[in-house]
Amino acid sequence: MSSDQSIMFVFPGQGSQYAGMGSDLCAEFPIAQQVYEEANDTLGYDITTLSAEGPEETLGLTRHTQPALLTHEIACFRAYQELTGGVQAKMAAGHSLGEYTALVVAGVISFADGLQLVKRRGELMGEHGEGGMLALGLTIEEAATVADRFCCQIASCNLPQQTVVGGTDADLDALEAALPEIYPRKRATRLKTEGAFHTYLMVTAAREFRTVLDSVEFGEADFDVLSNYTGLTHEAAPDSIRTRLFFQLFNTVDWVGCMRAAAQAGISRFIEFGGGIGKGETPAEKKPNLQSIINKNLRALDHEAEYTPIINAETLKAAAQDQAA
Repeated sequence: MSSDQSIMFVFPGQGSQYAGMGSDLCAEFPIAQQVYEEANDTLGYDITTLSAEGPEETLGLTRHTQPALLTHEIACFRAYQELTGGVQAKMAAGHSLGEYTALVVAGVISFADGLQLVKRRGELMGEHGEGGMLALGLTIEEAATVADRFCCQIASCNLPQQTVVGGTDADLDALEAALPEIYPRKRATRLKTEGAFHTYLMVTAAREFRTVLDSVEFGEADFDVLSNYTGLTHEAAPDSIRTRLFFQLFNTVDWVGCMRAAAQAGISRFIEFGGGIGKGETPAEKKPNLQSIINKNLRALDHEAEYTPIINAETLKAAAQDQAA
């Protein structure tokens, strides 16, 4: 890996959790075990065992998923930094929950405070969860036109041609039923969530979460962190960061905007930490969550960059060897 590369650290959000997560890291890397022990102490329950053994249904509850993913992402990150002597980044970004990990690694908030924030965030999102989410193969403009007809809202813009909308179950059913007439060649995929995250249905959760954000100390960032809400770099002022995290809960995750900002900043390598998707049961069988989304965005932007996954012990060691080469 070239030392003059402009590196961006990226972190996935909900949907990349799985039973078995972190078990391989803890078995091979003492620093990863330390991260999990710190998380256990901070959270007040055994996130290590829940992550490693499940059950999937319990791990998949938002109140558990969010701290479990933050812990796994930090474990991957710290182990990589220890093996490589500390790789420097130009900027960082995370998808939804992953934005909190980005703020932790940039030094804006401590790991312990990050855990407390996402623990409460997950609890509130689960408690006030209503409705669901629907992935559409449409541009944000096309999806907005359809969503507005059925009292739904754009929840996430992941790709130029992939948008997620959220709303009540009845409204999503009506939208899905009407879609073949509006866009005959497009299909909708219902996502497994506890509610319509990043929409108006999260306003109550966000209002309660605001007091939690106010209770945490936010420091100066070591490098730029992108905001899901704006698609641009967070401003340095702590109150500005808090405001954007508050708005993030009930507004669109602008991942396309984040990728545009990364390209404009000249990022030449993306390193993704944590999580894993796919049908395989072991950590080694999992695939990165954001790789395809990142690569498709870059192609749309006509921007070339390399990609490195660090999501398990196997990819961690490969990435460390690549860095040393």
